[in-house]
Amino acid sequence: MPVGTPADSSVRGDRIPAGLEVLVEVPATSANLGAGYDSFGMALDIRDAVRARITPAPIDPEACVTVSGEGADVLPRSTAHLIHRVAREVLAARGLELGDRLELEARNVIPQSRGMGSSASAVVAGIAIADAIGQAAGCEPETAAGRLAWATHFEGHPDNAAPALFGGVTISFTDIGGAAQSVSVPVADGVRAVLIVPETRLDTAIARSLLPETVPHTDAAANSAIAGLFAYAISHDPGMLLEATVDRLHQNYRRPAMLESLERVDALRAAGLAAVVSGAGPTVAVLGTGDDLAERVAAVLRGDPARILATAIAPVGVLTTVVDES
Repeated sequence: MPVGTPADSSVRGDRIPAGLEVLVEVPATSANLGAGYDSFGMALDIRDAVRARITPAPIDPEACVTVSGEGADVLPRSTAHLIHRVAREVLAARGLELGDRLELEARNVIPQSRGMGSSASAVVAGIAIADAIGQAAGCEPETAAGRLAWATHFEGHPDNAAPALFGGVTISFTDIGGAAQSVSVPVADGVRAVLIVPETRLDTAIARSLLPETVPHTDAAANSAIAGLFAYAISHDPGMLLEATVDRLHQNYRRPAMLESLERVDALRAAGLAAVVSGAGPTVAVLGTGDDLAERVAAVLRGDPARILATAIAPVGVLTTVVDES
């Protein structure tokens, strides 16, 4: 697992100022984007906000998290909450133990289990909170590479985590030494996204279980070419996004788990719109230009009960603010 900058013997949990508050805002993300399976990711201008506070005395570990908005009916309120777990593990790697003094308030906007990176946003929030607390205790700031390594440790793959950390459109990969890496791709002016979000949820593990262990070489070769085209289209020629978002590795294999989503993709693409399954689904993402993109999507899907969300591509990832150190 990644290890952050270790604290020296004088840096302990009791050196963290009681009352320290940290606010983090993390964008939703859309991964894969067609041919870029487990590699391409895009930050969306839809953000969860989490306020972390160091309390003067220990608090009930079963009631240390409050949640409002998306997922409020299902997410834990205890130290089992993903953000809390991530923050504690990252802090422990730096020699910092808080002793039940971390209180969280999560205000969720990102739909849960819909293919919009809700788990990656939680992981990134936990990493950012731990980094801010660590710095208050005298640790060095975590590096960008360190943050990505931690996020990959928790997520298993960096395709959603990278844009949540860095914003924009990212291409993630494993380098020859086995470490997760990410590069940012410029986005042409005017490119935006529209999300079609159904009420149904889909567990990522179920979506992954439908994928075959091997694929035909012709499909792999075609996907490789299209992935390269996507990097060009998103940066220089958005008019090519329809061609650049064809997929032959994952979407059709997952069709049995999200028939309605793939029907939406088929209908939108037949109308000339660059539609893809967002992450593991069931949300559908459409990339394009023009102020009327959402209206064009709605016209194709007239009568569909799914929510249609128009959003910009977020140019920056997680935002961290130290609110109070009194």
